[in-house]
Amino acid sequence: MTTAMNTIREIHDAFDSGKITPLELTKQYLSQIKASKHNAFITVCDDRALKQAETLTTELKSKHGGKVPRSAMPLYGIPLGIKDVLTMDGVLTTAGSKMLGNYIPPYTATAVIKLENAGAISLGKMNMDEFAMGSSNENSAYGPVIHPTHSDRVPGGSSGGSGTAVAANLCAAALGTDTGGSIRLPASFCGIVGMKPTYGRISRYGQIAFASSLDQIGPMTKSVEDAALLCQVMSGIDEKDSTSSDAKVENWLQTARDTKIESAKGLRVGVPKEYFIDGIDAEVKNAIEGMIQKLKTAGAEIVPVTLPHTEYAVATYYVVAVSEASSNLSRIDGVRFGVRPPEAMQAGSLAEFYKKVRANFGAEVKRRIILGTFALSSGYYDAYYRKAGQVRRLMRTDFENAFKQVDVIVSPVCPTTAFKLGEKSKDPLKMYLSDIFTIPASMAGLPAMSVPVAKDHQGLSIGMHLIAPRFHETELIKAGRIVELLSGGAT
Repeated sequence: MTTAMNTIREIHDAFDSGKITPLELTKQYLSQIKASKHNAFITVCDDRALKQAETLTTELKSKHGGKVPRSAMPLYGIPLGIKDVLTMDGVLTTAGSKMLGNYIPPYTATAVIKLENAGAISLGKMNMDEFAMGSSNENSAYGPVIHPTHSDRVPGGSSGGSGTAVAANLCAAALGTDTGGSIRLPASFCGIVGMKPTYGRISRYGQIAFASSLDQIGPMTKSVEDAALLCQVMSGIDEKDSTSSDAKVENWLQTARDTKIESAKGLRVGVPKEYFIDGIDAEVKNAIEGMIQKLKTAGAEIVPVTLPHTEYAVATYYVVAVSEASSNLSRIDGVRFGVRPPEAMQAGSLAEFYKKVRANFGAEVKRRIILGTFALSSGYYDAYYRKAGQVRRLMRTDFENAFKQVDVIVSPVCPTTAFKLGEKSKDPLKMYLSDIFTIPASMAGLPAMSVPVAKDHQGLSIGMHLIAPRFHETELIKAGRIVELLSGGAT
């Protein structure tokens, strides 16, 4: 068995047939990681992963007669990548920053615990934009991640390491985090499935925070079925995260497996005019419109909808996100958290100490801290952060009104396919616009997904963006699976 684009179900079938064991599979992935030039991993947990795999392999032979215990351990023996913004006990966790270059947490993120309890194997920590701030993965202190198929292109960010690793077969699936599109954008660029659940579905305990009212952990996978399974395993209330929800976790894996192309009949698909604007690449627009036509042919009802406050999404997001980032990163000061370089220890004042310590933040992080501190400062809070919150409420109402008419909303993920390394790094505003279609769902706390539907003339992937009402992951997964089938994806 090779690991090339094998889904979780295919891997489990290989375990059952005796073609490979969890230990052999893990060794294959570790070998591929070592040979890779994609820079997708910051830390590879060789010993930890091999120990996990050996234990699972022994258990498979001794307790289960060579059959995978899927009911008790639905992720049995599945090697995963973990974005380096999620803590793992005893494992270096940097959030892609020099500021946390020495941080070894004493606890593990709830989402990771749930996955490992379900039988998953953690191969290591994925490269990412520093503190999840970026759309290209060029902001990492550990160097940019390389696109899985085009070495001159970005993989998208901030979960670019996770996106590249899944697409380049360096892991079976991976975890990303999504604040304004950081799962969905790299999923689209890399040609995989990326899912952002409803805000609160998955505990954020153990996630190094960027913007606390927006951040959400989610899966990046080779199929909608795999995304449904990982999301199902990770979801549920957590007493360690007061924002986690007790909403019912349904059998999304079964939903994905039961959905056929014929399931499109009666599905109401919303198409917002605000998401089909001037400036979208012609091939992207044609691919999305082509899939909408396929949905219609399959029996879906296509309904025009309007989201009138979309034009304010990027501006509103970059007030809320940078304000919360400024607050969250204040703890990383070289005293409570963060490196304490020798030159800082020689500082003659506290102000000079902070200056020396925080010089280790990257340029994009500094930019957002400064903007956020300004927005929260006396005399400006009401004009910026409070006003942004009011506009956010209007955006949420737009979606609520639209979902009275439709089951899901579709659009492009990004106006373009993966752009070249360095193309937008010197123009932050141009970079921010990469998330123009993904930000609104984040601001409203909605579940959303990117599913690959086509490639442009250069072979670069194009993803369709699907959005569902809050806590309606079932409808999202059903629609995503239909799109996947119509595009000829995982069967």
